[in-house]
Amino acid sequence: MSLRLYNSLTRKVEAFEPLDSASPTMYVCGPTVYNYVHIGNARGPVVFGVLAALLRRRHGALKYARNITDVDDKINAAAGEQGVPISAITDRFAAAYREDMAALGVTAPDIEPEATAHIPQIVAMIERLVEAGHAYAAEGHVLFSVASFDRYGQLSRRDPEEMLAGARVEVAPYKRDPGDFVLWKPSTPELPGWDSPWGRGRPGWHIECSAMAAAHLGETIDIHAGGIDLQFPHHENEIAQSQCAHGGKVFARFWLHNGMLNFGGAKMSKSIGNIERVHDLVRRHPPEALRYALLSAHYRQPLDWSDALIEQSVRTLDRLYGTLRDLAGIETAPAIPLAVDDALEDDLNTPQALAELARIAGEARRADDAAEKVRLKGELLGAGLALGLLQQAPADWFNRGASGEDDARIQALVDERGAAKHARDFARADAIREQLAAEGILLEDTPQGVRWVRKHA
Repeated sequence: MSLRLYNSLTRKVEAFEPLDSASPTMYVCGPTVYNYVHIGNARGPVVFGVLAALLRRRHGALKYARNITDVDDKINAAAGEQGVPISAITDRFAAAYREDMAALGVTAPDIEPEATAHIPQIVAMIERLVEAGHAYAAEGHVLFSVASFDRYGQLSRRDPEEMLAGARVEVAPYKRDPGDFVLWKPSTPELPGWDSPWGRGRPGWHIECSAMAAAHLGETIDIHAGGIDLQFPHHENEIAQSQCAHGGKVFARFWLHNGMLNFGGAKMSKSIGNIERVHDLVRRHPPEALRYALLSAHYRQPLDWSDALIEQSVRTLDRLYGTLRDLAGIETAPAIPLAVDDALEDDLNTPQALAELARIAGEARRADDAAEKVRLKGELLGAGLALGLLQQAPADWFNRGASGEDDARIQALVDERGAAKHARDFARADAIREQLAAEGILLEDTPQGVRWVRKHA
């Protein structure tokens, strides 16, 4: 089956083939590192990380870039409040971002360009836009002229006036048109800045991604991905400035956008304040359960985030890891099932892939034949591998960081309870169950005997 992806540019699912079959290119918008990111910001890296792995399996290679925005007015404000250089803010939160994404099982991109390391490329791109008549200098600023690009609005499919009505657009006297957007802006002495033909200043937000994508992936890339909230104005502006800077060449052949997370009935947003930070969540919950939850809905649809969703994900992973624990004596290698790859090749249908994962686990629990158990365990591990799940030892999942001594104590109590039941000392057996329950230990009766799991806090 061929890989099919929903292209936001054409509004339809299309067969995907890269320009260079030996080296597809993908660019995903990364974080602005002025604070910890919220869980909604993790959906793109998790889902598009699954796509990156799929592309590598299909083509043997991938050039995958995810940027770091390390110059921004929010960063400047945070640095000013704390009286430190912007690098003290950006280095800290870029490191936290990498740590939090790794906890969620997100494999690092091949290239992680930072805006401040690409000022020469940004300036050069702006110069080309000015020379071609697509940008103009005004009062220390350089602005892109939206009227100069007749295909502006092709991604969001709205006319400029409608787009402006729904966006926060700075109205300034130096703009020729209200929709014109900033490519370069002046910096006062206390703000970070770089020399340019238009004076000391810093780049606007949109130009960074265009310059960095061109520098590392070429003037035309296969896939550009990010959150649906970036479609306008950020991605629309990227298309305009990139195509105009490169003589009309297509900037990105496929545009992929993930839906938003809703929390408490509203879109998760820092401005609203209804956010759950990844940095906190991975310390309160098993990170793999958070990953499972992010994959539980199709990436293009909204996802309702809640404690109940996390709890359900924990229980599901308990069953899956319990199956692997029951098959612990069977040696086999991961083998990604065709049905799982088919689901992922159908526009990253992760809910269908997770359903296949559950189906395989169910068959494995019922299997009696040794050869079937070998096959099914390999498929279970392979399905997990394709989704970035089930990659730790079952004991590590169930321990949740507890010590080996504590495990031995709990197992001794479980064994004592079994002996008490055998001796018909039901009062003692019940007392042990209650003690374990108070510690958050749940007992499960299985064909292999009684096993225990730690209830997620």
